[in-house]
Amino acid sequence: MTAFASPVTLTGAHVRLEPLRAEHHDALVQAVRDGQLWQLWYTAIPTPEGMAAEIERRLDLQAKGSMCPFVVIDPVTHQAAGMTTYMNIDAANRRVEIGSTWYRQSVQRTPLNTEAKRLLLAHAFEQLNCIAVEFRTHFFNQQSRRAIERLGAKLDGILRSHQINPHPLGAGALRDTCVYSIIASEWPNVRTHLDFQLSRNRTEEPRSC
Repeated sequence: MTAFASPVTLTGAHVRLEPLRAEHHDALVQAVRDGQLWQLWYTAIPTPEGMAAEIERRLDLQAKGSMCPFVVIDPVTHQAAGMTTYMNIDAANRRVEIGSTWYRQSVQRTPLNTEAKRLLLAHAFEQLNCIAVEFRTHFFNQQSRRAIERLGAKLDGILRSHQINPHPLGAGALRDTCVYSIIASEWPNVRTHLDFQLSRNRTEEPRSC
């Protein structure tokens, strides 16, 4: 049976999203070391030593039908720039979450994130016929929240004491999760908004979400 969100390559002017494979390991280790991203206490970004396990985890979820993981490629340098996914896939209700996203520091504040989200949203709404696309992030991840809001997503609410933070700097702390979404009827306006942003080559402040 074909998965609701099957692996696919999505290509734009500023970014290429390729299906994640085990062979991407070394390139992703190099990417995550650019900015030592795993030190951010309010995110769940893999360490260099934990990258193989994280790739295996994402591919296992793909096999189970709940995730479609991508490696983010910078088409200028042809280097891996990070990871992103369709996750918490709900095929019966045609909903996906875009998340588990991180980018190497050197590509942050560039159009890469905007176009990556534009590609993922277009595929979700125009090929997968999604009813809604969701985004979730830590309450204290202000950069991620601003990036999500700039996409045109609306805050659905805050899940208070939603998760226990596993990061050593915040171990045991309870995470409040901000839940955002874009629904199908909003996509035409959001698409126009994102295309306008990209036409202006707008800078931004992406982190993880």
